[in-house]
Amino acid sequence: MSDIIHDYDAKMQKTVDVVVSDFASVRAGRANAGVLDRIAVEYYGTETPIHQVASISTPDPRTLVIQPWDATLLKAIEKAILISELGINPQNDGKVIRLNFPQLTEERRKELTKQVKKYGENGKVAIRNIRRDAMDKLKAMEKKSEITEDDLKEYEKDLQKVTDKRIKEIDDLTAKKEAELMAV
Repeated sequence: MSDIIHDYDAKMQKTVDVVVSDFASVRAGRANAGVLDRIAVEYYGTETPIHQVASISTPDPRTLVIQPWDATLLKAIEKAILISELGINPQNDGKVIRLNFPQLTEERRKELTKQVKKYGENGKVAIRNIRRDAMDKLKAMEKKSEITEDDLKEYEKDLQKVTDKRIKEIDDLTAKKEAELMAV
């Protein structure tokens, strides 16, 4: 694989990594610290992710415990969780915040499955956009006589193979996450 194709493959891999991150933020009925990754709290004038200002533990499969290193952050963390799309009410006892993850209803599972499909589709669109950008660059190179027409066709084949591989990867990840959500 040429350096040109390799560079675009690396961009596509980053897109897959973003999709994996998006999937981690979708709660699947059990406690997972990944659901807090996108929630930030204001700390000394800066929006800071919760995991950078507190320790997060899972004492049992349905509970997350957030213990801030600075006790004055309890209210701010609680507020950030409430305004997030997490859908869980935090319990603040003055020292730690507990998040109890209830069993997902069938309706909520279907909503989350739609959200997962949306994340997967957004990832596939991003990969196709990367492919389009690569094709534009290759065609411009051919127009400037930097590569031959035969090289262009070979690069197109390699680029399509990489694109298909990354899209299949996202499809597999989406199917796996959907199965995880629908498992009772």
